[in-house]
Amino acid sequence: MLEERESKKPAMNPFQKNESKETFFSPVSTEEVPPQPPRLPKKPPPKICGSNYPLSIAFIVVNEFCERFSYYGMKAVLTLYFLYFLHWNEDTSTSVYHAFSSLCYFTPILGAAIADSWLGKFKTIISLSLVYVLGHVIKSLGALPILGGHTVHTVLSLIGLSLIALGTGGIKPCVAAFGGDQFEKNHEEERTRYFSVFYLSINAGSLISTFITPMLRGDVQCFGEDCYALAFGVPGLLMVIALVVFAMGSKMYKKTPPEGNVVTQVVKCIWFAISNRFKNHSGEIPKRQHWLDWAAEKYPKQLITDVKALTRVLLLYIPLPMFWALLEQQGSRWTLQATRMNRNLVLNPLLVLIFIPLFDLVIYPLVSKCGINFSSLRKMAVGMILACLAFAVVAVVEIKINEMAPPQPGPREIFLQVLNLADDEVNVAVLGDENNFLLTESVKSFQKMSHPSKLHLKAESQNFQFHLKYHNLSVYTEHSVEEKQWYSLVIGQDGKSISSMMVKDAENITTNGMTAVRFVNTLHKEVNINLGADSSLSVGEDYGVSAYKTVQTGEYPEVHCRTEDDDFLLNLGLLDFGAAYLFVITNNTNQGPQVWKTEDIPANKISIAWQLPQYILVSAGEVMFSVTGLEFSYSQAPSSMKSVLQAAWLLTIGVGNVIVLAVAQFSGLVQWAEFILFSCLLLLVFLIFSIMGYYYVPVKSEDIKEPEDKQMPHIQEDMTNLETNNTKL
Repeated sequence: MLEERESKKPAMNPFQKNESKETFFSPVSTEEVPPQPPRLPKKPPPKICGSNYPLSIAFIVVNEFCERFSYYGMKAVLTLYFLYFLHWNEDTSTSVYHAFSSLCYFTPILGAAIADSWLGKFKTIISLSLVYVLGHVIKSLGALPILGGHTVHTVLSLIGLSLIALGTGGIKPCVAAFGGDQFEKNHEEERTRYFSVFYLSINAGSLISTFITPMLRGDVQCFGEDCYALAFGVPGLLMVIALVVFAMGSKMYKKTPPEGNVVTQVVKCIWFAISNRFKNHSGEIPKRQHWLDWAAEKYPKQLITDVKALTRVLLLYIPLPMFWALLEQQGSRWTLQATRMNRNLVLNPLLVLIFIPLFDLVIYPLVSKCGINFSSLRKMAVGMILACLAFAVVAVVEIKINEMAPPQPGPREIFLQVLNLADDEVNVAVLGDENNFLLTESVKSFQKMSHPSKLHLKAESQNFQFHLKYHNLSVYTEHSVEEKQWYSLVIGQDGKSISSMMVKDAENITTNGMTAVRFVNTLHKEVNINLGADSSLSVGEDYGVSAYKTVQTGEYPEVHCRTEDDDFLLNLGLLDFGAAYLFVITNNTNQGPQVWKTEDIPANKISIAWQLPQYILVSAGEVMFSVTGLEFSYSQAPSSMKSVLQAAWLLTIGVGNVIVLAVAQFSGLVQWAEFILFSCLLLLVFLIFSIMGYYYVPVKSEDIKEPEDKQMPHIQEDMTNLETNNTKL
C-alpha cells in the first residue's frame, strides 16, 4: 500500500520551485533582511465615552465644520463682491463664480494622488490647509479698498480663489477617507454612522455661515463701504481654527503611509492589460477570467485585484453626475424661482440637518426590522427617485408662477402704459399708418391706465403717432419703439400746455427678491435721493426720469432728499418683495415736496410654501444618496486607493455642474419644460443604475487588504532574490 501511495506521487521536477528548500535556505539572506526587534503590543486608541468611536474623529468632524463654514461663508458674498466691489457685469461674475465652483471639484484628483502616492493623508491635509489659509489671506487683502486699484484687487482675488480651490479641493477626499481610516475593521456600523455625522457637520457649517457672512458684509462698514474684507477674513479665521484643531489630534490618529505613485501604477496596469490582450488575440491562447488578468505577466496579483475593485466602482459612478446636475440647481434655478415668490428661504441645509438623524435613528432601523435588505446601492437608487419627484414638483410650481406673472411681449409686440402727470384729464390716442386709431384711452390726473395695452408692430422697430387732447388743446407727437419691450408714455405739465416722453421699462429689474424703484422729478431743481448706506441716485429737473435702483424690501418712512438749496424727507411706504415702483416727486401743496407712488410690476403673490415639498423631497434624496455614497466609496475602495475613490466621487459633482451649464445653454426650452427634461433624464439614469447595481457584488471588508500587509512586498522581493540565488547556494 505504501508503495502504491508513493507511486501515485508525481515525479519530482529538478527545476521546480521547492517551498521547503526556500524555507530552509531563508536564513542565508540575513544581510538583506535585518532582524527586527520584537514589537510591543499597540495601545488601543482612546474612545469616546467608552464607545467604539475613536476620539480622533471628533477633531476631524470639528475640522470639517470649520472648513465648510470657511468655504460656504466666502461663497455667500462672492457674487456680490464681483458685482459691487470689482464692478464686473452679471455675465462675468456668474462665469467666474461657476468656474471657481467647478475647479473646487476637479482639484480633488490632485489631492488624492498626493495623499495616496506621496505624503499620506495627514500630511496632505496639513500642507494643503496652509495653502487654503494663504488663499483666504490674499482674498481678504484683495477686498481692502486702500490696497491698490482695480487691477490689484482683481489679480489678488483671482490668485486667492485659485489657492482656495486647490486647498479645499485637495483636502476634500483626504478628510473623509482619513476619518474612515480611524475605525477598526469590525466596526463597520460605527464607521457608517461617522459618515452621517461628517455630512451633518458639512451642512451645519454651510447653514450658519450663509447667515453670518452676509451680515458681516452689510452691517459693518469698512472705509465707508460694505466690509468685504471682514466678510472674507472671518471665513479665513475659521480655516485657521480648522487647521489648528486638526493638528491637535495628531498623536491620536491612525496614519496610513502612502504606497507610492498609486495613480500611475493603476494607469500603467490598465494600459498593459489592454495592450497585452490585443497582442495575444489569437484563438490558440486560452482566455482569462477578467481582462485585467492580462497584466499578470508584469504586475503583482494584489495590485491587479485592487484595480479590479477600483474599475468596478468607477463603472458604477458613470451615471451619478445626473443626480448632482439636479441637486446643484438649488443654488441657481431654484433660487431664481424663489425670487418670483413672496420671499426667499435657505431650506436645504436645515432639512438635511433634520433628516440625517431621522434616517439613521428611525427610518433605516424600521426598514431593517421589516426584513428589507436596504443596501447602499438601494438607498442611492431611492435617492434618485426622490430627486426625480422633486423636479416634477418644481415644474408644477414654475407653471403656477407663470400663470400669475405679468405677460411678456412677443416678436413685433410691445406693451404700453400711459402715466398722466398733468393737472387734469388727458385723452390719449395712438394713430396707425392710415390714421386709424390703434388705442384710445382717457387718463385722469396723476393716474395711469388700468391695464397696459399691447401694440403690434410691422417691423422690429416702428414710429407711432400720438394724439393728446388736453382741455381744448390738441398735441401731436411721435415716438419710436422696438419689439419685445415695455414702454411708459409720461405726460407732463408744460405751462398751460402738455408734453410727453417715452421711457423704456427695464427687464428683469428685480433680482434676488429685492425691490426696484425709479423716480420722476417734476421740480425745477435736481434732486439727490439717499435710499440707504450704499444706495443713492440723482434725478434731473423738469420731469427727469431716473434709472431703476434695486433696494432691500421693507418700510421706508423717511427717505432723505436734497436739492441745491433745500433738504426734505419723503415717505415711500412699504417696498414689497419682488415689486417695481415708480415715484413722482411733486410740490403742488404748501406742505413741501410730496411723492406719488405707483406699481410698475406688482409684488410677488405666490407663497414660498409652494417650494417646501420640493425641498423636502430633494433633501431626503440627498441624505439617502450623498451620505450613503460617501460611505460606499470608502468601503469599496482598496486600502491603497481610499482617497482616489473619494476624489472620483467628488468628480461626479463637477461633471454634474457641467451638465447643467450644457443643458441651460443649448436646450432652448422654457424653464418648466427644462425641469421636466431633467426629471426624465434622472429617471432614465435611475433605471440604468438599478440594472448596474443588481449585478454589482459589494466587496466585504475582510476581503480588502489592510495597511498592515504593506510590509509584505519587501519580503516577497527578498524571497525572489533567494529564488534567483538557489544555484549559488
